[in-house]
Parts: sequence; C-alpha cells; structure tokens
Amino acid sequence: MSFLHRQSFFVALLLALVIYIVPLASAAESKCAGESQFSCPNCGGISVSDCMDCDGYLFTDYNYGLCYNRKLFNTNAENGNSDNHYPFLWTDIVGTIVWFLTAGIATACGVGGGGIYVPMGILLLRFPPKPSSGLSQASIFGASLGGILVNIRKRHPDEHIRDTKGTPSKEHPGKMIAYEKGKGPMEIEDDREKYLDGGDGKRKFYTRPVIDYNMALFLAPMEMAGAVLGVIIQRVFPNWLFLCFAAVVLGFTAFKTFKKFFVAYAKDKAAKEERIELTKRESQRVLESQKKKESDANGEGAASDAVDDVEGNANTKEEKEEEDDPKQLEQRRKFLEEDSRQYPFEKISYLILLWIGLTIITFLKGGKGVDSVIGITCQDAGFYVLVAAQFLWTLGFAAVFGYKNVKGVNERVAVNYPFNETDVMWDFKKLQFYSFFTFVAGIVAGLIGIGGGMVLGPLMIVMGVNPRVSTATTATMILLTSSSVAVMFVMSGLVPWQYAVYFFFVCLLGAYIGKTRIDAYVKKTGMGSILVGILATIIALATIGCIIILFLNLAKVDWCVDGFKAFCTVSSEENACPTRLLSLSAEEIFPY
Repeated sequence: MSFLHRQSFFVALLLALVIYIVPLASAAESKCAGESQFSCPNCGGISVSDCMDCDGYLFTDYNYGLCYNRKLFNTNAENGNSDNHYPFLWTDIVGTIVWFLTAGIATACGVGGGGIYVPMGILLLRFPPKPSSGLSQASIFGASLGGILVNIRKRHPDEHIRDTKGTPSKEHPGKMIAYEKGKGPMEIEDDREKYLDGGDGKRKFYTRPVIDYNMALFLAPMEMAGAVLGVIIQRVFPNWLFLCFAAVVLGFTAFKTFKKFFVAYAKDKAAKEERIELTKRESQRVLESQKKKESDANGEGAASDAVDDVEGNANTKEEKEEEDDPKQLEQRRKFLEEDSRQYPFEKISYLILLWIGLTIITFLKGGKGVDSVIGITCQDAGFYVLVAAQFLWTLGFAAVFGYKNVKGVNERVAVNYPFNETDVMWDFKKLQFYSFFTFVAGIVAGLIGIGGGMVLGPLMIVMGVNPRVSTATTATMILLTSSSVAVMFVMSGLVPWQYAVYFFFVCLLGAYIGKTRIDAYVKKTGMGSILVGILATIIALATIGCIIILFLNLAKVDWCVDGFKAFCTVSSEENACPTRLLSLSAEEIFPY
C-alpha cells in the first residue's frame, strides 16, 4: 500500500505541475511577442526570432544578433561571420573526454547517458536545447551499440542453474532459494559435484544470456510508444517547459534510486561478510576433519561413523521422497535448454522487425523537421493515420509478447522450473505495472532526448531484477529507441553531421571500453550495488543540469517565458527556403 501512496504522490505532483504551468505557458504567448530578432543568412538574409528556424545556422550569438553555423574543431575566429564563427577547438576536445567517460559509466549502469549529454551539450558545447537533444540521441545510439557488443556475448550472473526442483522461497512465491546460499566456497564446490554425480546421469548446469529478451520484447515497444507521444508533445512544448518536466521526473527517480542503493549496498556488504565468515567456518571444519582422522587411527571414530550412516540413510530416504516426476523433469530440461541459448535468433529477429516497422512508419509520416517521403504534412489526414499506425504497431507488439511472457511463466511454474530469486514472474498485474512506467519512460525519452534508461533502470532495480541483467536489458532497449530518433534528428538538419557522426563513434568506443572494465570489477567484488549508486548519481547530476540550464536560458531572455507552439505549421512554397543540409558538399559535411 505504501508503494501505491508514493505512486499517487508522484502523479499528483505532475498534475499540479501541469495545472500551474499550462495557464502560464498559454498566457505567455502575447507576453513575449516582442522578442529579439536574429540575422539569418538564408534566402539572401532574413530575420528570425529563433535560430532554430534558420536552416543550417542553428546557433545563436546574442551579442551580434545573428545565427551562425557550427563546425567541429573550428580553429578560426571571425566574430560576426555566420559561416566562420568562434573557435571551438578546446571546447570540442574537452567535450570528447567528457562524452567518452560518460558513455562508459552510463552504459555499464544501463542508461543511455542522455541526462548528462543534454545538459553538457548546452553548458559545455553551447548547443541550443533541441540540437543538444539530437546530439544526445546520436551519442546514446553509439553508446548503446558499444554496450550491446559487450552484452550480447555475456552470460547471466547465475552460471550454475540446476534442473532439480530446489527449495521454494517463502519471500518470493514460485521462485527457488539459491543452492549457494549460506555455504562457503568449498561447500559450494562439493555440492555441485554431488549434483552432477546424482540423478539419472544426464545432469548438467544451465545458464542464460545476460540480456532478458523476453522482458525486452514486452518493454521495448511500450517505451517506443511512449517516445512517439513524447515527440508529439515536444512539437508544442517550449524549451523551458520540458526542462521543468525533466527536472521533476529525474529528481523523483534519483531519490528513489538512492534509497534503493543504500538498501542494496547494505545487502552486498552483509553478503561479503557472510562469505568471509563461511570461509572461516570451512577452515575450522578442515582442521576438525584432520583431528577426526587422527582419532580414527586410535579406534575412536566408530560411533561417529554409525551416526553418519544413520543420517545418510535418512537423507537417501528424503531424496527418494522428493524425487522428480520424470515427465516434469523432461519438460523442465527442455525449457532450460531453450532459455540457455546465447543467441535466440527468433527473439532478436522480432526486435529487429519491431524497429524496422516503426522506422518505416516514421519516415512515411515525417517528423523532427524531416519531410515525409510520400509528401504528406500534418494538414493531411494520412499524417494522423500514420500516427495511429505507430501506436497500433508498438502497443500491438507489446500486447502479444506480454501475453507470451505470462503464458511462458505459467507453463514453467507447472513443471517446477527453477526460477532465480531475481527473475520477473510475469502476471497480468505486473504487465500493467511495467507497461505504465515504461510508457512514461518513453515519453520522457522522446520529450527531452534521453534514452529512457534513467526511468526504466531504477524501475527494474526496485522490482528486484539483478542489476547486471537490468543494465544489459535496458541498454538493448535504448539502442532500439535512440537509433531511429537519432537518424531523424540528423536528417532534419537539427544536428550538424560532423558532430553527430564524431560523437557517435566517441561514445561507441567509450561504452565498449568502460563497460568491459566496470563489469569485470563488479564480477570480481560481487558488489552489484555499485552500479545502482553510479546510476543514482548520474540521474541526480542530470536533474541539477536541467535546473541550471532552465535558469540560464530564462536569464538570457530576461525571464520571459514563451508560450505553447502551434502543433501544425507548414511553410508555404513561396516563402520556403531550400534545405541547406541537402545542398552541402561532402567537403562541408566532413572537412577533416
């Protein structure tokens, strides 16, 4: 009930924010009517109130009142020249270092890093909010691709799953208590040897991929559906409003994640101390065993041997009573074999199909400044049909695989499948819970240019999913959402090609190296809570960044808040300027 109260509080907070801000934004439309004008070189020179309307010259110089073009590693400085404006060499070098480190740390924690890229793009690289959001998506795409190159080859943390029924967990109905619980290293090895030697001679250990493909197939389309709605909302939201929204959502998420971190850290620390204590007990047993052998030589071990025989007979009897049903055992092994495939091609194919379908519909519809490939605009009925098709495609996908997940869990429960204590036992209640928060995560991702992992990652951790599994699964989902959005941003001209491609590869390399190192450290120490702590810190920094950017942007315009924008605006052919991006030469796009 306490969780429901917290959820209700969060929803109430968002509603209060909307109730207060919507009238403010609506009333602000006339207040800022006399806003500044900037010189735009397009069409022989025109004036615009926002350089986002100046194609190819998206960056604003408030001192000179002009829109200028940004070039990667520019070393020349000619103030007041829209094509050769200010040196950004050192800014871009420092940005490279920050992006590289952020990609490694964020990907290891299962987030895209957009909560860092967007604020740093504005504060450090001096990008406007929307180009910074687009650069963030290109960076997230690179980082998530680097992460999946690592994750797709990794196995689940539990590499010794057995085909026996095990001991049911009282705390987690339907799941089994880990065989290693309460045992030291030597006891664990002895127990594993006994397991392999027993049974019908067909026993072996099973494991799974670290990526939970079943979870991804349900949550990824829900997140994509949310991202579609987020992009629609962004069409009408002024910059200051979506920064307010981002600060509230990320602030609440950071608070929840920090709470989970302290709990997880305490558990990891207690588990570490328990392992040390168990190792000491094992050492004592070895000494006692040596003493026993010495006493046996003097004929003192007969009584204890008799007791051992009695206990052994009792254990054998107990094992016989708990013997598996052969049909259940056979079906359980089939499920374990199915789940242990490192590359389940049909599931990977479904994820690719999901991405292709949504991308095709998106390009047919157009958006993010990109014209529809079939020539429709928001004034045409076909545009809204395609918007509906986006929702039908993604939500339909989620419904099908949500049902499959519930069915699969029920079939496995029927044969006493050895569910891990950190597995998700899918039922319709969990489907509702996960779908709601995943949809919200997608809205945030589409609205403010983050990967969605900053909401999804903490959600999975709060629900008890293993941190290494949750980070790998969210990184896979982020790849799907960020890739198509990144392509849309770049094709629209909202992000300079040079920056998008360059930071894509910086983040890909940073994610691959950083995740490999951090995963190795977590595996060595067993302190999975470290990932939770880093994740909470990243989200908190992102929240602070959003607040700083909000106040800096408002200060630039004398605290004048602009109102909502028109959802559908189509330029007339008479006044339309040619798209500069399409007229660029190869040397202009990649001068280096």
